[in-house]
Amino acid sequence: MHLLPAANWINDPNGLVHHNGWYHVFFQHNPYAPTHEQVHWGHYRSRDLLRWEALPLALTPTPGGDDADGCFSGSAVSHDGRLTAFFSAHRADRWWQPVAAADSDPQGITFTKRPGLVLAEAPEGVTTYRDPFVWRDRDRDRWRMLVGAGMRDGSGAALLYESEDLETWTARGPLHRRADAGPGLRTGEAWECPHLATYEDGRALLITSTWYQRTGPAHVAAWAGSPSGDGYRFSDPFRLDHGPDFYAPALMQVPDGRWLMWGWSWEARDETGAKEAGWAGMLTLPREVTLTADGRARQVPARELDGLRCGDPQRTVRGVAPGETTAVAAIDGVADLRVRLGFGRDAAWGMRIATNADGTGFLDFVLRDGELTVDRGHASHDTRAHVGAYRVPVPEAAPGRSTELRILLDRSVTEVFTESGETLTLRFYPTGDEPWTLLSRGLASDEVSLDLEAHTLRAPEGDTR
Repeated sequence: MHLLPAANWINDPNGLVHHNGWYHVFFQHNPYAPTHEQVHWGHYRSRDLLRWEALPLALTPTPGGDDADGCFSGSAVSHDGRLTAFFSAHRADRWWQPVAAADSDPQGITFTKRPGLVLAEAPEGVTTYRDPFVWRDRDRDRWRMLVGAGMRDGSGAALLYESEDLETWTARGPLHRRADAGPGLRTGEAWECPHLATYEDGRALLITSTWYQRTGPAHVAAWAGSPSGDGYRFSDPFRLDHGPDFYAPALMQVPDGRWLMWGWSWEARDETGAKEAGWAGMLTLPREVTLTADGRARQVPARELDGLRCGDPQRTVRGVAPGETTAVAAIDGVADLRVRLGFGRDAAWGMRIATNADGTGFLDFVLRDGELTVDRGHASHDTRAHVGAYRVPVPEAAPGRSTELRILLDRSVTEVFTESGETLTLRFYPTGDEPWTLLSRGLASDEVSLDLEAHTLRAPEGDTR
């Protein structure tokens, strides 16, 4: 169900844009090997977010040119009957990545690079510079661009530029900047892939992917912004996704006003495993992203994804007694689970997804003390697969209350959504082709009510990926 090329490498989603009735999703892609090199822009489009069409490569490095070693991440806008893509021009002999641009034909399929560079030099005091995000600020009647940056003092920044015509850009300084070691969540020595969603009430959501010079990518930070002058006053940062395998998300505003987001879910296995498989990485499923009244990002699966369900769901409604382990559904590894739980005096429950017949391979979910822990320590017999347990807050899971979880499964990835809109994305690698069994586990000291629906998912007719 997830977007990924037929083979080889994919990383960041790029250029998410709606144009002439089509949703366009571009992405970082090495068409020659499952490794991060020779990066092009791959391209999918869809009319309904369900049936996707693979299109020719949109951007290709120019030998000897400004982007000789890769057309790295960026964004795209629809204007004047065409798309314009802004991207990071990568050369191995240059530490910064200037901003380049390319214009499409009316269909948004074939691109012609503009001569020269849009932003050729990094500003003074910057040590990292890449990943332009461009949008039309209708309130200010101008185009704006963010470029991710790391500053000499060790802070990350989203640098702001403005333009009247998408050609000449004026630097306006940082839209936001923060030291990595500030209070609360660490936010990196540099920011990659900055994106900004603006909402009708004037607030905004800034998302950045946190980067460290020695260790590389870490996690995704987010801030809620309130209008302040010509910019925003941002909240304390919070983590956008609580799993280990979510990075470089990108945003698209669709015609009905919603903001949709895709992220990159990287491999959680040694590189030898990806090379043996012949592919690496995928994009997450699209998520709707809103801001809550208290300034948190609320994420839910895009409503269109309900169209992937086929047949009648398996449904189990029962009480779960203390110490009880019961099989409640059998799935084939591609499923949409809705789990509704009601608690008495003890808010605890567990689910084990057994991925082989003898039960030795499994993914564990444990809800206790207001947190859901997802443990992939026994999910694969392949020793190259990463292990670990990861937690997402579920504050509504409390004595005397109820909560709902939505868990999307697609063979080697799960995306977990809590009722309050927190998420956790995690890769795992089951071995074998047996059906999977869902086991409900009674971990509370009293009975817990369970209402579980398991929907099988299938790509619809007309999907040509």
